[in-house]
Amino acid sequence: MKTKKLLFVTQFEELWFDALQSLMDLRKAGFNHVVFLHVIERDKVAMKRGKGYLKDEEVKLREIANVRFIDWAESLFEQGMEVGAYIIVGNVLPKIISTVEEESVDLIVTGRHKKGKIEELYAGSETVEILRRTSTPVLVYKYMLPSGKINEKPFEQPLLALDWSESTDRIVEYLLNFKEIMRKVIVVHVASAKDLKSPSAMEIQATRKANRQKMDDVCEAFQKAGIEAEPHLYIGNTCEQIEKAAQEREATMVVVGATGQSKLKEIFLGSVARNLAENSAFPTLLIPAHMKVDNR
Repeated sequence: MKTKKLLFVTQFEELWFDALQSLMDLRKAGFNHVVFLHVIERDKVAMKRGKGYLKDEEVKLREIANVRFIDWAESLFEQGMEVGAYIIVGNVLPKIISTVEEESVDLIVTGRHKKGKIEELYAGSETVEILRRTSTPVLVYKYMLPSGKINEKPFEQPLLALDWSESTDRIVEYLLNFKEIMRKVIVVHVASAKDLKSPSAMEIQATRKANRQKMDDVCEAFQKAGIEAEPHLYIGNTCEQIEKAAQEREATMVVVGATGQSKLKEIFLGSVARNLAENSAFPTLLIPAHMKVDNR
């Protein structure tokens, strides 16, 4: 199994060392190299009232981040991990993209990137933009459960939400990279209520059976790898039903594909990936449709 790299993006607001530590099961899936990224946004090192750039403030913020990363790295070295770090001044999004390209990472871990309503009209979701501009899956990590406990094994019982797009097989194949740390996969498809308004009971049952067969096929792929899997069909609003299913089935994370639709469409209509990334209480693993899978 080749060594895989994890990019851990932190602004020291949502994701701290305990969040990273809770992901150490990933070593069993080949993730033995962590790259830290902290971006100091320019408005944090600029003086108020237009008086210019504060170089001293930049130096201070860099050193604070450096002290934290050294402390974290020492703990990871003791666990046999390789570590790298970037502390950069600029805008978060382009720095994530450039680091992904430079380091050839296999998974990006970040916190929520929520903006105000006005900002969203111009920028959209940073998380979705990362998926649009890279082929690397993104884990939007909410590691504190609603109960207040740390989600210590987020990959143990993922809920895999599928819409039967062309990328379904690639999503399943990618998730099998984590077979060493998955105990059970909950396979869910949410059917639209409008698709079940036929007056014919036979047609409704035919729709149910068709979706069930597809889910059974996906479950079989995991079962062949020694992972328990079970199918569930829900009906209604996609995001609401995925969240409901995750709660009912005690999922440890939600996994969905991201289609990379146009920015204009994503801004005004939203997307399942974006809504779950920003609003779900569960860690959300977003897998881009254009991702290349390597299961070595």
